[in-house]
Amino acid sequence: MSNVKSGNLGFPRIGENREWKKAIEAFWAGKIQEDELHQQLEVIRLGNLELQKEQGIEIIPVNDFTYYDHILDTASMFGIIPTRFGYTGGEVPLSTYYGVARGNTEATASEMTKWFNTNYHYIVPELAGVTPQLTLNRPLAAYREAKEKLGIEGRPVLVGLYTFLKLSKGYDSTKLNEVIDSFLPLYIRVLQELEQEGVKWVQVDEPILVTSVDEQDLQHIKYIYEAINQELTTLSVQLQTYFGSVEFYPEVAALPVQGIGLDFVHDDGRNLEALRQHGFPQDKTLGAGVIDGRNIWRADLDTQSALLSDIVKLANGAEVVVQPSSSLLHVPVTVRTETKLEPVLKNALAFAEEKLNELVLLTKQANGEQVAGEFQESREALSALSASPARNRQNVRSLVENIADQPSSREHDFSIRQVAQEKKWKLPFLPTTTIGSFPQTTEIRSARQKWRKGEWSSSQYGEFVKEQILDWIRKQEEIGIDVLVHGEFERTDMVEFFGEKLAGFAFTSGGWVQSYGSRCVKPPIIYGDVDFIEPMTVDETVYAQSLTKKPVKGMLTGPITILNWSFVRSDLSRENVSYQIALALRQEVEALERAGIEMIQVDEPALREGLPLKRADWDHYLEWAVLAFRLSTSTVKDTTQIHTHMCYCEFHDIIDSITALDADVISIETSRSHGELVHSFEEHTYPLGIGLGVYDIHSPRVPSVDEMVSMIERALQVLDPKLFWINPDCGLKTRGVQETVDSLRNMVAAAEKFREAHVKVNV
Repeated sequence: MSNVKSGNLGFPRIGENREWKKAIEAFWAGKIQEDELHQQLEVIRLGNLELQKEQGIEIIPVNDFTYYDHILDTASMFGIIPTRFGYTGGEVPLSTYYGVARGNTEATASEMTKWFNTNYHYIVPELAGVTPQLTLNRPLAAYREAKEKLGIEGRPVLVGLYTFLKLSKGYDSTKLNEVIDSFLPLYIRVLQELEQEGVKWVQVDEPILVTSVDEQDLQHIKYIYEAINQELTTLSVQLQTYFGSVEFYPEVAALPVQGIGLDFVHDDGRNLEALRQHGFPQDKTLGAGVIDGRNIWRADLDTQSALLSDIVKLANGAEVVVQPSSSLLHVPVTVRTETKLEPVLKNALAFAEEKLNELVLLTKQANGEQVAGEFQESREALSALSASPARNRQNVRSLVENIADQPSSREHDFSIRQVAQEKKWKLPFLPTTTIGSFPQTTEIRSARQKWRKGEWSSSQYGEFVKEQILDWIRKQEEIGIDVLVHGEFERTDMVEFFGEKLAGFAFTSGGWVQSYGSRCVKPPIIYGDVDFIEPMTVDETVYAQSLTKKPVKGMLTGPITILNWSFVRSDLSRENVSYQIALALRQEVEALERAGIEMIQVDEPALREGLPLKRADWDHYLEWAVLAFRLSTSTVKDTTQIHTHMCYCEFHDIIDSITALDADVISIETSRSHGELVHSFEEHTYPLGIGLGVYDIHSPRVPSVDEMVSMIERALQVLDPKLFWINPDCGLKTRGVQETVDSLRNMVAAAEKFREAHVKVNV
């Protein structure tokens, strides 16, 4: 009989009803004080631990909780606070912590970017000019809390030093040895303090090991863990990886750690093959990630049990822990409350709480306990979903099977389209626009809730939305913006809105996940074949256009972003699903054009998020991602101007693919990393229209005119002024009305100031 244990790697922070988000935002708004915030978050944190214990999880992680972001937590633990915040040492005040994340009246926020290839975004640590110091042993505090208040012997979680540094900025990469040496004694001190407390195991997360690391990276990793091992005597280190297969498996398996965690779900079979070829050290514990930590489908317990059995055999006597493929941070809390879903779909779902149960079931099965009834229940649920009509739309399947026959290129290239569009639109030099959404005020959210609850009729709600559109068309005209938007007041979320109107999607009532900070999203579930039903955005956009002589952009979310920001069915390839979405969106683009809307923005902020973690796998993904975008946008006239938008990304290494999208205008989030992106355009020419965001919409501060002028000047050193647009970083949905108006006034003033200077120079 096997000796297999159950373990978890991390649990959602937000609470079953987003209590976490509500408490933090109440604190920001001044509605509660800091001590009350601490109390409310403690209730959530301890509740998460109790739930895992009650479910029968044997290894429970602690310090996976946060007040905003786990990378920001790690940075503040080591005193990595940008000098502009005036931090002088010691434990980081909560006001400074949130200042780094969100900015304040004196300083801009730190850059935010995606966490590997997930939909979560972290705050990028800035090491420049900062000397690391240990301000607080967070893992130790979390361990003590769990033990003293709940009697739980938790396993502290710590972001690994090499992953932390590789995700940071502001240091000379040629001097990485010196940077490691400045942090390593502090990391060792954290671990020694845990050891002195009597902690037996610590989980050290090094997901960087599943990316395209090289021999030099490997040498740094060896150096770090050899140094750590020399200083510890009783504390065991579980080196945890996730999101893919480990590079240099034999070398990683030989590191002086006591356990290694591997992802056997998102590894494309490579970790399992590495076990077959190289075996596993008998003196180490193997963390077997066999339950999907990133998607919401019920596990095929028969398949995963067989996989686990293979892993146990290949471990050759080593202890095995059954665990998720990654932290459960990326899935909602529980399916229990989803009372409105169709039973066939609901029965096929597993959120964090249900995944804990699956871990326990697989553990029991591996240990010879009787779980046949539970396995049969899972088997029947998955079979019913597979047979459902929603998964068998033959018209959709036929189109995708013959995708090469579908148009995927504009009739003429950009140089010809540009001339036609200039003649049609007659826009000023450096045209101004916004990305799409305007503030979703309490009044707007309340109106939507009344409509959804049936307290308002659809016509009543529609009239309310029209009032908001009218108000903001007038505001945009008064501010002086050149290309307007209707404001998206009818939309809760840029993906949810479209999913609700397309076949093949389903929506939860409480399936929230954390996107960044307190921002939570409720991803749609793509469970069936995606199909167009009827126009989705035409009425609001046409109404907005009727109110002004200036052009109004139609606003759509692109196929790759809908794909990457949804929970996607697991029985088809993501490529196949992306084509289904693209063909449905193409019909919406054509409907807008027929209705006279001839500026259409198809946003792809998440295109880069879908990049595989290994560069060797990039080309295939980018090929089908670009094709999906072009399938949705290529059937319009030359004079119809296609816009797109991207955010939170490094672009220099995919600039060719961005160009291949062949969008007439692209707007890019850049204010937090403006200089870095501009530098990439010094090395790569971008031949189409482009707008680099001139102010950060995630910060509550109103940027000055001169601040935005300097960003414009920097960008136009490397970009063609005739192709340049002026816009904010991203949509303005989360901002207040007055700060939005003030910021946009300054943006337009910055454009006008630059126009005047340009005219004088050219006269």
